[in-house]
Amino acid sequence: MLSRALLRAAQSPATRGLMASRVAVPVSMVQLRGMAKNRNRQPDQRQQPAASQPQPQSQSQSQPQSSEPAASSSEPADPVSKAEAAQTPETPDGTQKPFNLPDLTQGIPSTLEYEQAGATNKSALSELEQEPEAGGGKHKGELPASAYVSSTEKRRNRWANRMYLSALVLGIGSVAWLGRDWDEDEAAVHKDIPNGWTPGLWWTRARARLNDSLSYYHEPAFEKLLPDPDPMFERPYTLCISLEDMLVHSEWTREHGWRLAKRPGADYFLHYLSQYYELVLFTTVPFAMGEPLVRKLDPFRFIVWPLFREATKYEDGQIVKDLSYLNRDLSKVIMVDTSAEHLRHQPENAIILPKWTGDPKDTNLVSLIPFLEYVHTMQYKDVREVLKSFDGKDIPTEFARREAIARAEFNKQYSAQKRKHASGIGGLAGMLGLKPSNMSMMVAPEGEQSPSEAFAQGKMLQDIARERGQRNYEMMEEEIRKNGEKWLKEEQAAQEQMQAEAMAGMKTSLTGWFKKD
Repeated sequence: MLSRALLRAAQSPATRGLMASRVAVPVSMVQLRGMAKNRNRQPDQRQQPAASQPQPQSQSQSQPQSSEPAASSSEPADPVSKAEAAQTPETPDGTQKPFNLPDLTQGIPSTLEYEQAGATNKSALSELEQEPEAGGGKHKGELPASAYVSSTEKRRNRWANRMYLSALVLGIGSVAWLGRDWDEDEAAVHKDIPNGWTPGLWWTRARARLNDSLSYYHEPAFEKLLPDPDPMFERPYTLCISLEDMLVHSEWTREHGWRLAKRPGADYFLHYLSQYYELVLFTTVPFAMGEPLVRKLDPFRFIVWPLFREATKYEDGQIVKDLSYLNRDLSKVIMVDTSAEHLRHQPENAIILPKWTGDPKDTNLVSLIPFLEYVHTMQYKDVREVLKSFDGKDIPTEFARREAIARAEFNKQYSAQKRKHASGIGGLAGMLGLKPSNMSMMVAPEGEQSPSEAFAQGKMLQDIARERGQRNYEMMEEEIRKNGEKWLKEEQAAQEQMQAEAMAGMKTSLTGWFKKD
């Protein structure tokens, strides 16, 4: 009787329609994807009951079905496939038509109806969008995370651990070695740090030795940046000049790239003052960049000694030009710079000018020549006293004002015929707030007018010095125009010969290893 009931239920119209509908429903890509994921799930997930579906009210559904529906009921229903099946239209005979693809040639159609049907439900799509955990997780049946690490990675990690351990041991050993007791020479230098075995003293000695080692890179390259003064070189004063934003100015633009401009009057400044001062270029530019620039700026070498970045100090994040390393008497040294931070150790020797930004009509550099010429003319024992009298003032402007006052007083005395030679000279120095110790212009060179004759004509001492300096400058420029190219060619030939000799010496030393004596 049971077999007859099953046969009667299978031949009923409702059962035949249900089976026909299951056969006619197309299998979409989303359904295939869901079925593949269900097959890849773990055994504990496949044993969960399928999502509840609405059952038809027909009495035939309560009866046992054939083997095919029973097998399909064990698989979990895919929520996306249910939504697609719900939107698939049905034919009058109960079958479903395949889902028609939209016509994308007319634009992307609206998905509002599809979204309202529940196809974008996050809980339904979470299973499709779920990615496998990286590195492997500890789910049932999976390997631990260490099983997914390659042998190369394990070997690399072992070497890294060894390197960390070696660095730690090396650091402890370095501190222990640097913190040892002072020897006799070190104890004489570090008198404030005693010997001892306490951790504090050990660490203090280690820091002191480390700072001594780093000072090699923070101090100038040599203890004496300039050689001893040559008695044959008659220049009693040393004038140090900065390079960047003082003699030249560099700028970068998108149209032209890097461009370098020479300050107006730079050649005249160097050529004219070279007869009074030992010119030293003191710049923070490294040698590799500054040396070609200096040779281009000063081809006839009026700058006697160029000093670059290697001659400076490094303190508290600032580059410092320490004049005490120059090997010169600081009472005879003047430094012209654009930054007061560069001369923090000797501000009394500094003349700070505004930075030149490329103005072609600038005259600040040339206007400083009369003051520097006057300092040489009056032969002061200590130039720091002279600079102190101009402290806080613009030196070219203040010097011109004082010189005008002294000239008016000189002319007044000369017109009254009551002056003496010494009074005229002393009056000029007194008006300038200076006390000259020796008058270098009192002895006239051969062929020039004597100072007494010049005073009788109403000339001041400074007028005599300027006339003499201008004559020397013109004679020097005339020689450069006549023989300048010849001098440069001779210097170039001498440099090439020196380079050739150096290369020959290197080749001889290298090939000597492969020759018999």
